[in-house]
Amino acid sequence: MTESTHDEPHGGALGSRLNWLRAAVLGANDGIVSTAGLVVGVAGATSDRGSLLTAGLAGLLAGSMSMAAGEYVSVSTQLDSEKAALATERRELREEPEAELEELTELLEGRGLSRAVAFEAAQQLTERDALRAHASVELGIDPDDLTNPWHAAWASFLSFTVGALLPLLAIVLPPSDWRVPVTVVSVLAALVLTGWSGARLGAAGPGRAVLRNVGGGALAMGVTYAAGALLGAAGV
Repeated sequence: MTESTHDEPHGGALGSRLNWLRAAVLGANDGIVSTAGLVVGVAGATSDRGSLLTAGLAGLLAGSMSMAAGEYVSVSTQLDSEKAALATERRELREEPEAELEELTELLEGRGLSRAVAFEAAQQLTERDALRAHASVELGIDPDDLTNPWHAAWASFLSFTVGALLPLLAIVLPPSDWRVPVTVVSVLAALVLTGWSGARLGAAGPGRAVLRNVGGGALAMGVTYAAGALLGAAGV
């Protein structure tokens, strides 16, 4: 029991870190693809640097704010659920301590312990910290490490912004004739990196993830560039 209790927080902490890293990679990927599609589409219609910069900055700000707001709302809902579940456990522990002890025993039995060992472990965990025991075993929650919507919002905002900066700079810094080729090459290289990183963090093979990432980004840029070129040719 001592070794298992010692290892569990480390595994949970590692899983939490990996989740944040995956979220950061996905946020950066979204920033790259959406901003690249936007600026390449505008570049299909005009070569004016000011128009490209305005469109890119607008896309960056709108996308990063949208990502942050969406993540904040989503994680706030999760936090509310966690707090409600903990409040229910507190009430049940106060009103039905024997039933809660039996419930914890059965949960530990379900993890492979014998009835006698599970009952003894449940007693010891309850005496030490009943709420923490039920939160961990029954709910999979650490009462001292609840999800933080502000952390999630800032992480999404920053990762999207970092990703969006690449196509924005690539489209406005080079000379006019080189803007689209430089942007396309830079974006596809970045998508290879984010696809590979996301796959490795998820313990999956990187080949298909990279192909999906690059294919999706290339399609987005091709479609928006064609649309921009048609609109530009039509004088819209």
